[in-house]
Amino acid sequence: MADSIYTAVATSTGDGRAGGHVVTDDGVLDVGLAIPREMGGPGGATNPEQMFAAGWASCFHSALKAVAASQKVQINDSAVIAEVGLSPLDGGGFGLSAALHVELSGVDQQTADKLAEGAHAMCPYSNATRGNIPVTVDTTVA
Repeated sequence: MADSIYTAVATSTGDGRAGGHVVTDDGVLDVGLAIPREMGGPGGATNPEQMFAAGWASCFHSALKAVAASQKVQINDSAVIAEVGLSPLDGGGFGLSAALHVELSGVDQQTADKLAEGAHAMCPYSNATRGNIPVTVDTTVA
């Protein structure tokens, strides 16, 4: 990875999503994995889609804050909810889809939409998935 300013390292062992384990090289993330009940598994542990959703939500939220700061827009409260769906593909295998829900207060709807647009252009997760999976972004102003 040329010119990376940071590289995250995680290792999955055991049976992957079916009762395996994943840990980062620094030990901060250290979790068991389980197939969700909705997919016929036992549940009770996290899964790759939840971790992807958590990463995307937090990354997008940081991008949203950065865009607001660069435009000198004050937002009072904000949250980003990421939904990551897993679906079977017609030719076999599985694909992802995502919906990002941005909640803001202290701005009007037009400003909120522009901030979310800017965050979607900046966020590394959004850039990595752009054109590869279906993604929707919506904003709600409280």
